[in-house]
Amino acid sequence: MEKSEKVAYWIDRAMYDLKTAEAMFRTSRYVYSVFMCQQAIEKAIKACYIAQFNNEAPRTHNLTYLISLISFDPGEKYGELCAELTSYYIESRYPDYKQMVSKMVNKKKTHNLLAETKGLFKCLKKLIEK
Repeated sequence: MEKSEKVAYWIDRAMYDLKTAEAMFRTSRYVYSVFMCQQAIEKAIKACYIAQFNNEAPRTHNLTYLISLISFDPGEKYGELCAELTSYYIESRYPDYKQMVSKMVNKKKTHNLLAETKGLFKCLKKLIEK
């Protein structure tokens, strides 16, 4: 696969995950919505990584680490979002923690995380289009 095809693939998957996050939010599945927000940003960052370095992105789910590898300054707002989504991603994968996460991510919190995720996704997509 050519670099442009790989980047397009990762962005396509990221968009799919973002739409899934929206669908999960609409059906009040907030833990899953936040999980998919993390997945969308992870894939968008990996698309940026491939676009910038023409190399496979590291196999990690740590958004804070991944975003530090690309030529993009997330600023405080998106830096905190990456850290928060990473923590929810890890915790929501385990049944013992899923219940705890479900208490932390109510409708309002998930709505805010989803809005911030969309904002960061837009920035990352623009970075690729440069």
